[in-house]
Amino acid sequence: MSVAAERQQLPFPRPNVLDLAPLYDVLRREAPVTPVTTPAGDPAWLVTRFEEVRDLLSDKRLGRSHPEPERASRLTSAAVLDGPTGKYDTEEADHTRMRRLLTPAFSAKRMRMLTDHVQHLVDDCVDQLLTEHAAAPDGVVDLQAGLAFPLPVAVICRLLGVPESDRERFASLSERMADYAIGDAAHQARDEFNEYMTGLAETKRAQPGEDVISDLVHAQSTDADYDYADMIQLCVGLLFAGHETTVNRIGLGTLFLLTRPDQWQTLTADPDGRVNATVEEIMRLGAPGDLGLLRYAHTDVDVAGVTIQRGDAVVLSINAANRDSSVYSDAETFDPDRPERNHLGFGHGVHFCIGASLARVELRIVFATLARRLPGLRLAKELDELEVRTTLTGGVTELPVTW
Repeated sequence: MSVAAERQQLPFPRPNVLDLAPLYDVLRREAPVTPVTTPAGDPAWLVTRFEEVRDLLSDKRLGRSHPEPERASRLTSAAVLDGPTGKYDTEEADHTRMRRLLTPAFSAKRMRMLTDHVQHLVDDCVDQLLTEHAAAPDGVVDLQAGLAFPLPVAVICRLLGVPESDRERFASLSERMADYAIGDAAHQARDEFNEYMTGLAETKRAQPGEDVISDLVHAQSTDADYDYADMIQLCVGLLFAGHETTVNRIGLGTLFLLTRPDQWQTLTADPDGRVNATVEEIMRLGAPGDLGLLRYAHTDVDVAGVTIQRGDAVVLSINAANRDSSVYSDAETFDPDRPERNHLGFGHGVHFCIGASLARVELRIVFATLARRLPGLRLAKELDELEVRTTLTGGVTELPVTW
């Protein structure tokens, strides 16, 4: 039977945290739009080829909302990015408002102003790793716990205005909320996160600061069309997405470099000159998770000879699209010198990631600093020994390294 006639079950088994399931390559060639069953047990369409994924990312006929939310397919049993969000009748207007409110906060100019702060944070993390390395009997330290996790958390907290004392609390809630292996506990974490953010928003209302949450609270209080619950959900989403995806890009980027010593040595020889291209290749190959972005058809849509009907769930595989051999030469190879610079790691079109400039600032400083200060960095475990996180954003639970 042709693969196009079969309903595949997500997620597909993959060899390790860096390599995709071989089935993705088959689907790109034979059935770029194919029926699948999501981990939640619901029907959906999986899109794997670069051209179709790029086009659908900016196609207004697809959205995050659903015309009949109670009938919508769900991606997983996690409590974030698992089902429809927003209001079907006002999604486009709500998205336009969100971009208008957040664009100044995430502008390239403001991100450049954060550079010194991020560099200071990264240096502090590396200093602590050096101390731990000297004290460890085997010289092994966890780069995930010592850098990949705390850095994005600290940066997004400063930008949004989250108290430093609350970081461990919201980080734990984020982890549980995105875990699709813990069932009801994920939804309980989401409820706790909403309660936490409601309390923080009210604190900002009484004592506003120079931060994004204060700006959003003020905007909601002066705009009769801006729903309070929507504002809370946006704050939760910013806090979650603002650190979670960068955490995993740091981890995956480190793994790509350390499992390819020639690329690591090239970066250490010229950190400042090589880091930009290195980060873009990490963004191409290191899309978090092994599922994709969930969208819903707002009307019938014809794609690659398949009719996606109104209300159908669509899973856009960024991972598969970014490894499309019809777009990238030697697509599975980590190669910062490749001539093809376009990728979908930050999305495309009107939904291009608003935090792209922030992510680039963090990743460039992280990898340039590691290359300068820890040129002898190497993995302390084999790639297939690393435990993969059971969250929508994926990544590893720990990243043991030495030097």
